[in-house]
This record gives sequence, structure tokens and C-alpha cells, in this order.
Amino acid sequence: MKGFQYIVVTLLAVGLAGCDSDKEYADLQAFMDEVRSSPKGAIEAMPKEEVYEPFTYLAATYRSPFQPPVKIELSNRAKGDVDIKPDETRVRQFLEGFNIENFVMVGTLANTAGTYALVRGGDGVHRVGIGDYIGTNHGRIVAITAAGIEVVEIVSDGDGGWLERPRTLALQERS
Repeated sequence: MKGFQYIVVTLLAVGLAGCDSDKEYADLQAFMDEVRSSPKGAIEAMPKEEVYEPFTYLAATYRSPFQPPVKIELSNRAKGDVDIKPDETRVRQFLEGFNIENFVMVGTLANTAGTYALVRGGDGVHRVGIGDYIGTNHGRIVAITAAGIEVVEIVSDGDGGWLERPRTLALQERS
């Protein structure tokens, strides 16, 4: 049995002698030494932060681009009347700060003092009566019916005169 143990120990010693790492992995060790000695890569600087500048929309008082333009023939165009002009001395009402296209009639109210209309727009529902002004074109309410509000606007004719333009705000059902 002792002979068997000597044989196993001898074979084990010969096997371990063949695992010398200096000879087999010399090329791998040389490559690793070369990679370790090369200069390290530099990290790119972060791009400069762009400051956000908000856009202010200043064309709110102009005609909406989603509505067709009004065609005016120069030869048959109505001339403004010298007697028609907006009263620039009166105090402007709250609803004159909004475009008339933003308003919708939603109902009427009546009492002993008169008939009033309810219009939605301009940040809420407002009660208006005959003689009140609405819209940016000096629109004055001239009549209130169950079907709508009659408004007369005073607009420039382009030649320094003024024209009266009638407009109706119809009642919107199921609002």
C-alpha cells in the first residue's frame, strides 16, 4: 500500500510541475501590462446647458388664422360715415377686453328691471343688458331675444372713417 501512495504522490508532483504559469501565459501578461501602462481615456465635458426663454404670444388681438379672411372689394367698398365713431372718452367695460368670438349666449333672465342675457366667455358666465359693451370692436348690445343677442360693432373702414357692423350671438343649446 505504501508503494501505491508513492506512485500517487509522484504523479501529483509531476502534474503540478506542468502547471507553471510563467511559460504559458507570458503573452497574456505582456498584453495586460501594455494596457495598464497606456494613458487613461478622458471623459468629455458635458454640453453647455441652454437656458429656456419662454415665448410670449402677442397676436391675440389679431384675426384668428383659422377663420377665413374677409374679402373687401375696393371699388364697391362702403365708406365710413363721419357721424359714426367710437366714444373714446367713456370708461371701457370688462367684457371689452375679450374678442367677441370667445363669447357664447347660454341663456336669458327677465325681471321688472328688464331682460338680460347670460354669456359665457372671458373667464366665466356674465350677465349683460341692452346698452352694455362687449368685444374689442366697440360692440354695443342693442337687443336681447330668447334666440340671441344683437350687437352693433364700430369698425374702421381703413380710410380713417368708421362703419357699423351688425353681429348676432346666437343661443347655444345644450352647453
